[in-house]
Amino acid sequence: MSTHGTDNTSRQVTLGVACAAALCLLATGCSGRTGGTGGEASPSARPSPTSASALAPLHGTYSPKIDPSNFVRVVDNPYWPLPAGNGYHFKGVRGTTPQTDDEIVLHRTKQIGGVTSTVVRDTVSEHGHAVERTFDYYAQDKQGNVWYMGEDSLELKNGHMARASDSWLTGINGAKPGIIMPAAPQPGEAYRQEYYPPGEALDQARVLRFDKHDTVPYGTYSHVLVTSERSPLEPQTEQKYYASGVGELAERVVKGHHEAFKLVRVTH
Repeated sequence: MSTHGTDNTSRQVTLGVACAAALCLLATGCSGRTGGTGGEASPSARPSPTSASALAPLHGTYSPKIDPSNFVRVVDNPYWPLPAGNGYHFKGVRGTTPQTDDEIVLHRTKQIGGVTSTVVRDTVSEHGHAVERTFDYYAQDKQGNVWYMGEDSLELKNGHMARASDSWLTGINGAKPGIIMPAAPQPGEAYRQEYYPPGEALDQARVLRFDKHDTVPYGTYSHVLVTSERSPLEPQTEQKYYASGVGELAERVVKGHHEAFKLVRVTH
């Protein structure tokens, strides 16, 4: 706006106020963006999350509150994004045997307890042949927490895939969901990931820290989330590593048998 000319003072003041208001509106509309892309929602539009420790506590009577109206159809937590059609491909070793692990987000959903859940097919293979196949079911609440709603797990027995005892679905035979990824992970936060005592599915997790960077075959990432996972029924503990916008980068057993996997590619 021009500033010279003394005979239009009142008009200049009016224009100045209008410009300031326009700039204020512009700043308000842009300040909530994340990642620099115009299509992402403002964090202010999402309710402040309750801690995962409170939503899925490790101690006391476990009775998580699942309200279908509090869930969204898309899983887009930055540390656990599940766009339909995406594939996450890992290579690693279990014991001394090389394995691959291919996780594919299917173009279908499953209704579990009234909640629309995303279906992920997870196939572990040895020497090009599947030895485990699991259909995992995930759903995200409006606060951004990703809930683990159940799994249909198959394992190779006598040359055929058979349903494993630790398969479970929320609401069946006492099975209850847990949180697979908090909306806003904080170091020290601990939470249940699943709860199905009859099938001995009792995994739980704890947020350890954020590393400055980590490198896997797929790339190098900063501000990497590190969690620890274990079951009170098993003697082993594993650590997992996650990058915002990608998801899981790697996992390795730090107590127990030798097992480690790293992300080698992502397909769309």
